Amino acid sequence: MTEQLGRSLEGLVATVTEPFSDTVVRLGVTGLSRAGKTVFISGLVANLLDRGRMPQLSAEASRRIEAAYLQPQPDDTIPRFDFEGHLAALTGDAPHWPDSTRAVSELRLSFRVKPAGLMAAITGSQTVHLDIVDYPGEWLLDLALLDKSYARWAEDTLTRMARRPEGAAYLATARAEDGSLRFDEMRAQGLAQSFTEYLQAARAAGWSDCTPGRFLLPGELAGSPVLTFAPIPEPASASRSSLWHEMERRFEAYKSKVVKPFFSAHFARIDRQVVLVDVLGAIHAGPQALEDLRQTMAEILSAFRPGRNGFLSSILLGRRVEKILFAATKADHLHQSQHAALTAITEALVREARDRAAFSGAEVAAMSLAGLRATVEEMVERDGEALPMVRGRLLSTGKQAAMYPGELPSDPARLLSPARKGADRWLDADFALMAFAPARLNLRPGEGPPHIRLDRAAEFLIGDRL
Repeated sequence: MTEQLGRSLEGLVATVTEPFSDTVVRLGVTGLSRAGKTVFISGLVANLLDRGRMPQLSAEASRRIEAAYLQPQPDDTIPRFDFEGHLAALTGDAPHWPDSTRAVSELRLSFRVKPAGLMAAITGSQTVHLDIVDYPGEWLLDLALLDKSYARWAEDTLTRMARRPEGAAYLATARAEDGSLRFDEMRAQGLAQSFTEYLQAARAAGWSDCTPGRFLLPGELAGSPVLTFAPIPEPASASRSSLWHEMERRFEAYKSKVVKPFFSAHFARIDRQVVLVDVLGAIHAGPQALEDLRQTMAEILSAFRPGRNGFLSSILLGRRVEKILFAATKADHLHQSQHAALTAITEALVREARDRAAFSGAEVAAMSLAGLRATVEEMVERDGEALPMVRGRLLSTGKQAAMYPGELPSDPARLLSPARKGADRWLDADFALMAFAPARLNLRPGEGPPHIRLDRAAEFLIGDRL
């Protein structure tokens, strides 16, 4: 009730003061494992500063953006997103991919914009601030834990592990435990360490749902009791001094001392949200990985509070997420002739999430994009057939290579149906995936780095505010 009252007061203050202050849009950016979040933010900001490659951004097409510039962020306790360092890594003489996100960071990009229509003759230029909040996707998945008890979470997790080869070792250890026995700290630490090793292996194998996320990115919490729990089978009865009871207590502490503060401090204040997804990686990993991704997408939306930020809703409910973009990254790994199929598959993956958000009044979109284009397209003759391929510099060797990843089906059901049925592999196709390094660039003045559809993503997310 106290958190709800706090959000209501924040909404009231924002509603009353908004007509007399600059427009502020808080854009949350997160991504699941290997989705390329740091590259997306760096590419987006670089192309909003130098907009020569942003024709689909209507405010730029109509020449209403007079200037864009970086400013100090408003939150003094949050690290600044290292835009300059990441951009230098992507566009330097020896380009390479920057390190991935391991904590929350923020960046403020401000625009000076000329109003459109009748307002242009009445008011002068206005300032719009875009506050980009970058946070690990693993932390986003943790928000779904708030509605779960330890017993339900443990049962769901153990059931999920039984379907994954990476979970066999921990599953055998957990089933050998008797949760009714007296709690022992060394046993708890051993279980937590084994469970963490499973999560790391599952993430490396391409599985999407790997919670709790702080087990993978512990930071200053490493070794603390709040990260020293694990799922075990529920015993018939358990005393207050039992292993089960202590695991349950620590799970609740994780929710109250780790997940809820993140929600209150960062997540509950977001207006627009981008969720980056490595759909191609899931397809390459197989049907079960793709089904896991679909279920994860539905669970992610349950963590949001979607809806329109009207006058009364802002006062009574606090800020809501008005727009959510699910973006399939690494579109540059496919020839443009296959981008429509990748977008259709992404839309099908988030169909349940999209419908629920639309019912609440929010806008949800899906598209395929690349924050930095690392390849070029070409057609190659093979056995008398022209294959649409992409060519780039291999991350492993640095040598140039061309790739034909396989043809994605135009009907997403051809992938989603066997995935839902639990198929072990694709019956009629194989999908390849290469890791490309960023190409060396030669940018002209006024141009940001090459990308795919960042302008359309920006138009959906902030076009109405510009």
